[in-house]
Amino acid sequence: MSALTFVQQAVTRISGEPEPAPVRLPAVVGADLEVPVKGGRLVPYANLDYAASAPCLEPVNAAVAAALPAYSSVHRGAGYASQLTTARYEQARHTVRAFVGARPGDALVFVRNTTDAMNLLARSLPQGTTVVVFETEHHASLLPWPDAVRLAPPAFPGEALRAADEALAAIEGPALLVVTAASNVTGELWPVAGLAHIAHRHGARIAVDAAQLVPHRGLNLAALDLDYVAFSGHKLYAPFGAGVLVGRPDWLADADPYLRGGGAVRSVGETTEWSDDPETRHEAGTPNVLGAIALAAACDALTATGWAALVREEERLLARLRAGLATIPGVRELSLWGKDHPRVGIVSFVVEGRTAREVAEALSGDWGIGVRDGKFCAHPFVRHLLGGGQDGGCADGTVSAVRASIGIGTTTEHVDRLVEALREIAAA
Repeated sequence: MSALTFVQQAVTRISGEPEPAPVRLPAVVGADLEVPVKGGRLVPYANLDYAASAPCLEPVNAAVAAALPAYSSVHRGAGYASQLTTARYEQARHTVRAFVGARPGDALVFVRNTTDAMNLLARSLPQGTTVVVFETEHHASLLPWPDAVRLAPPAFPGEALRAADEALAAIEGPALLVVTAASNVTGELWPVAGLAHIAHRHGARIAVDAAQLVPHRGLNLAALDLDYVAFSGHKLYAPFGAGVLVGRPDWLADADPYLRGGGAVRSVGETTEWSDDPETRHEAGTPNVLGAIALAAACDALTATGWAALVREEERLLARLRAGLATIPGVRELSLWGKDHPRVGIVSFVVEGRTAREVAEALSGDWGIGVRDGKFCAHPFVRHLLGGGQDGGCADGTVSAVRASIGIGTTTEHVDRLVEALREIAAA
């Protein structure tokens, strides 16, 4: 019996269910990519690194190609190309706003990525604002806040609610709670609705890093009563360098412009009058028009496909992957809240006796599988999960993990190939 057949039969035994018919999803650019492995062979690439950057969807590529012939600067040109590009750019803003369920008065500022969005928000905080953040955060939402109150990784979701409640209760003056919606390390979903309720009960606001959520689940900012949401296009199948900060306009309208330059001003003379509109105020210069168009096209493609189909296919593949990993001696999946907690298509793990880099290099060089290894820009959280000290493993790489992440374009064969490869690596 081949290793692949063994894995498939093991997964069937564990799940107890026959594999359903495949779901028709949008195509991704590069689905037919072949990569070299040892011996000089070319094999189909198994991209399992979606949490770092997702491949481009074909509809996104088509939208950018359609925009290029009339590409021009936006907002201040009278020519046809400028007018058309401006209309496409502002339509993109409307599309992304609808995609996240923004309130009618919410601002949407196009930025470069989630890190850029969180830094913009950090620059826009009212004087004296105290930020509360969990140490489980990605660096994009952990590091922009000077002198933040950092909360230890909670042992269960209820403890996250309790810790946030106690921290916010002790703060006088404006406060902001910052939290991820889905962990980029474990994929686990956080109780953002409950945390928003607690924040508002204390007169605070909540900002949610949704970078790992929006490629996998629908998001309704208004229904969840979130104040701010940030995410990146490159994780949402639109790798053209755009992201957004969406949320309440008042802090953004009162803040100094994030960038000082053309487009952010009403007039320049002896004094400068900045735009009162928060979107204009923080988008100085020529923006990433194609990035915005790409991001909107990705939102349209996911909406047209429907979240039910997307989630059903992802959960099928994720269950297959996790069940396969569980059959391999020496492989340990990382989790903050246990194996049964809901999560998106992200799995991090360690292989006994192997460093994460050794595993990742073997998967790539021998099997044509792309994964991520390291601390995933979440150093404190990974050290907590692996039992490392404050600086343990940073220099020599021992406190690191391997991360496999799935999305549109992931196939059953990709998952089975990874499980088969890890079985051989762990047994070697």
